[in-house]
This record gives sequence, C-alpha cells and structure tokens, in this order.
Amino acid sequence: MTELSPQQRDWLSLYLVPGIGPKLAAALLDRFGTTAAILDASPADLLEVPHLPKATAEWIKKSLAARAVGGELELMDKHGVRLVPSGTPEYPPALATIDVPPRFLYVRGTLEAKDAHAIAIVGSRQCTSYGQRVAERLASDLTQAGYTIVSGLARGIDACAHRGALNAKGRTIAVLAGGLSKIYPPEHTDLAEAVAASGALATESAICMEPMAGMFPARNRIISGLCRAVVLVEANEKSGALITARHAAQQGREVFAVPGPVDSIASAGTLRLLRDGARMIRHARDLLDDLKGMAPLFGPAADRSDIPPAPPAQPPPGLDTVQQKIWDYLSESRNVDDLGRYVQLPVAALTGTLMTLELKKIIRRLPGSMYERS
Repeated sequence: MTELSPQQRDWLSLYLVPGIGPKLAAALLDRFGTTAAILDASPADLLEVPHLPKATAEWIKKSLAARAVGGELELMDKHGVRLVPSGTPEYPPALATIDVPPRFLYVRGTLEAKDAHAIAIVGSRQCTSYGQRVAERLASDLTQAGYTIVSGLARGIDACAHRGALNAKGRTIAVLAGGLSKIYPPEHTDLAEAVAASGALATESAICMEPMAGMFPARNRIISGLCRAVVLVEANEKSGALITARHAAQQGREVFAVPGPVDSIASAGTLRLLRDGARMIRHARDLLDDLKGMAPLFGPAADRSDIPPAPPAQPPPGLDTVQQKIWDYLSESRNVDDLGRYVQLPVAALTGTLMTLELKKIIRRLPGSMYERS
C-alpha cells in the first residue's frame, strides 16, 4: 500500500471531499495555514473562508469526519495506481510551475525525467480523416525526436496522438478527468492499457471519481502544464482543446496550431487561434525548429553576474510612430495583451505590425505570446 506522511494523509483526506477542488483547497490553506488546522476547524471556522456557503461548510466537516484514506489506498492498490504527491522526486517539475498545481497525481505507469521534454497534441473529438492523419504523424515524428506525447485519451485527435506515439515505440501520457478505476471513454480501455505500459495514465481525481463535464477544463490545465508546448490539430469553435490552449498561454507555454481548409467547420477554432497569434506548423520539422529557440520552463538561471551591463539600445532607423512606440515599450519583454493596451491598436493591426517588425528582425517572439527586442 502507498506510504504517506501524516501531512500527506491529511491532504488526501481533504482531497477526498466531493466539491473541494484545487482552488477551494488553496483558499482553505490560505485561511488556516496547515492541513491539520483545516481538518480540526469547525463549520463556523470554515465559514470564514470567503464565498463558502454554510451548507458547503457543513458538508465539508461531515465528509472530513469520515476520513476515508484507508479505503482509497486499498482501491488504488487494487487498480495498480499509486499516489505521487507534489514536492516528491517523481512529481513532474514542469507541472509544479503552474498556478494551483495538483497536490497529488494518481498515476498508473511511470513518470520519468525524460518527460520534461513533452509536447501536448489535442483537438476535437469529432475530427476528419485529415485531422487523424496529421495528429498521428505529428505524434510519431515528435516521439522519434525524443519527445513524450501528452493528451487526454478522448475520442478523436487525442486518441490519434496517443496511437501515433505508441506506433513509434515512444512514451505517451494520458491525463484523465475522472478516476483511474474506470477508463473514460470505455472504448479506450485497451488504448489506456497500452499508454500505461509505455508511459502513464494520470489524474488528480480520486480513484472512483466519475468524470463530470466541469472537471475537463481543470484536467486541461494539467495537460498543458506537463508540456513545453501545446499543438492543436483540427479544433472546432467549441472544442475543449481551445481551453487547453488558453491554459498553455497563461502558463507561459507556446501554442502551435495546424491549419486546415478555410471552409472547414472542424478547423474553425484552430484557424481562429492562428489569427490570434498561435504559431503555425505544417509538420514536426516546423515545431522542432521553433523549439530550439525556446527557453527552459524550469531550473536555475545561469549566473550572469560577471557580464557587464549592455550600453543603452538605440532604435533602428525608419520606424513609424506606432513601431517606435512598440520599440520603446519593449525595454523589457512584454505580453501581447499588454502591448495591445499600450499602443491602443485593434488586434488585427497590432498583429500585422508585430509581424512586420519580426520579419525585419527588430523584435522577436518568445513562448507565451511574449515579445522582446532582437
């Protein structure tokens, strides 16, 4: 049975209360300081947490009294699942850098150091043969280049991404919304077995938790959080993959997208992402070229104390008023949203101006839709 420290057992007790997600758990910890204090709090004490209804406070206290940790650990052993707490050596370092990282990962399979080089490939469940072909080929080629492929085991593009990695004899990680005692969707049970044998199944949900609609957006933050970059293949306007892309941008990951036919409903969301600034790729070579210039997500920064300060930068000649304003504002790296607010330009006009400056090698784009002077 999985061995946990007293503090980890307290956290697991908290995690097993239905309705306590990562944000509420963080709010409780902000108020009470330790998990032990949360467990000892009365319903009246719990009400001091902002926006916590009385009924929820009473439900939390009643559920905590049950302390079902032992039963949870027994079920995990039965299904070959173990718990990977944050702060332990196996916990993915990239995931620890996001806002509200999972306190625990339920894992079946292995998480390895090489998974720090991971790319997410996601897209719509309702995909075309074009999307299937591109997703499998991308996953296969990236696997052969040494990358772990991360996706969500969903129907459509996700399944194709996992299969592409498996066909190339590589590693792949599937992040699920629900618990690992029952695979969703059920027709992907065999695929899940293969993923666990060649990588890992992972989730933050309790072992028997049924996947509910509201859990998938939170799941998507883990998919992007595990990766250096996210690739969208054939996402329609309402695809949950667009949520993964938003999480990636907020986490400082780069977002790539594969273009589709301009009149294809299946690619409408992907094409909108490209219009809004995602990097276009046609195949793995495009992605690998861009990844070469990306800074690491984590790890100590190089010691630059012996490098003398650079002389003040001089603006290049020939800039118009707006270009000069952008140059001045980029005295340090800036997010594209901040740039837009500063120069007060519509998105289309700003994107065109930034592209012009990039082509002239006056500025360069960084991961996370950031820009800096070249």
